[in-house]
Amino acid sequence: MTESEVILWNKIRRKQLKNLQFNRQKPLGKYVVDFYCPLKKLVIEIDGGQHYDNGKITKKDLEREKFIKEILGLKIVRFTNIEIKQNLASVIDKILETLK
Repeated sequence: MTESEVILWNKIRRKQLKNLQFNRQKPLGKYVVDFYCPLKKLVIEIDGGQHYDNGKITKKDLEREKFIKEILGLKIVRFTNIEIKQNLASVIDKILETLK
């Protein structure tokens, strides 16, 4: 796991967030997602710079996101490494909002 993934994992593991179970490095179809909450059908992705091209999500990641949303019917929330490191409280708030 990256440093940012470890930071977030330490906040969501062991049912610390709304008593929900999260899995890390979860295979979903031909992809592996960073974190997955099966009960809420929520995928959490932590993106480094390689996931962006001129500030936009890469074509490869857009195809992956489309598969996860449209084929698997899951929700996705994305954060950058910088968001995790600089504003973890806001990241947790957004995850909680998405879990409603």
